[in-house]
Amino acid sequence: MSWQPTTDPLCLTGSTPSSIATVIVPRNRDLGGFVVRRALPAAERRTVGPFVFFDQFGPMVLGNGGAFEVRPHPHIGLATVTYLFSGTIMHRDSLGSVQLIRPGEVNLMTAGRGIVHSERTSDAQSPPGAELCGLQTWVALPRAHEETAPAFTHYGVADLPEREGEGVRARVILGSVFGCYSPVRSYSDPVYAECHLETGAHLMLPTPIEERGAYVVFGTLQTEGQRFGPNTLVVFKPRVEVVVTADTPTCFMLVGGATLDGPRHLWWNFVSSSQERIEVAKADWRAGRFPRVPGDEEFIPLPE
Repeated sequence: MSWQPTTDPLCLTGSTPSSIATVIVPRNRDLGGFVVRRALPAAERRTVGPFVFFDQFGPMVLGNGGAFEVRPHPHIGLATVTYLFSGTIMHRDSLGSVQLIRPGEVNLMTAGRGIVHSERTSDAQSPPGAELCGLQTWVALPRAHEETAPAFTHYGVADLPEREGEGVRARVILGSVFGCYSPVRSYSDPVYAECHLETGAHLMLPTPIEERGAYVVFGTLQTEGQRFGPNTLVVFKPRVEVVVTADTPTCFMLVGGATLDGPRHLWWNFVSSSQERIEVAKADWRAGRFPRVPGDEEFIPLPE
């Protein structure tokens, strides 16, 4: 197999890389009891392909004041993708799904016309002192599928394909990339992969992906003389050749896909191509017209 590595050393000139469109340093957001780093939406850029939301939570130590307790809350017009590096979370939703998610597994929840879910560590077999770290991303549904029926699917570690060689290991979470096709059914043709590079390893990011970004989880990623450390989202220009190199053992998430079929409105947990639809969702949640989550009767009130 070939990862299309470059054999030429990268020149550390400090000049502005021609392949980079935007660099986003996530802002911290306190969600009540825990802090997340939010890369999307950002003032610099609101979307990368169909991805409209990108949060990292942790690393955090549970117990002694540390907790990850997200009470039931609603969504429309999107699919949530939850992926963990460490720890466990219990997912419950208004379809009756009850699913423990572990590192390397994937929860894909399609909200469509409306769903409610909670995410908690209190009943997720997480002992005090356990570490929790992971990502939650939202993929906007295509206009034709924004009002689809809500659905939930879970995929285990063995379900996701991997490629390994030349100092690179990649696990494909969504879409088709590096010669692998994820079985995770999704809309909007997103591309999402966990990539690990050994020190000095090179990787060419596929140019057919219309919009591409690399979110550094740990380590240092280098391209065209620029280095990017953890918790940085680097968005690249379309159709431009990009080669990244790891200065140290590095993990980054490749995220992207085709440009969305039009702008999206995002308010709280609602995503839609129609502002009027979001107003309806707000009124429905305020009035209690969304379904409940069996076994979790709490809820997050509509922000005022």
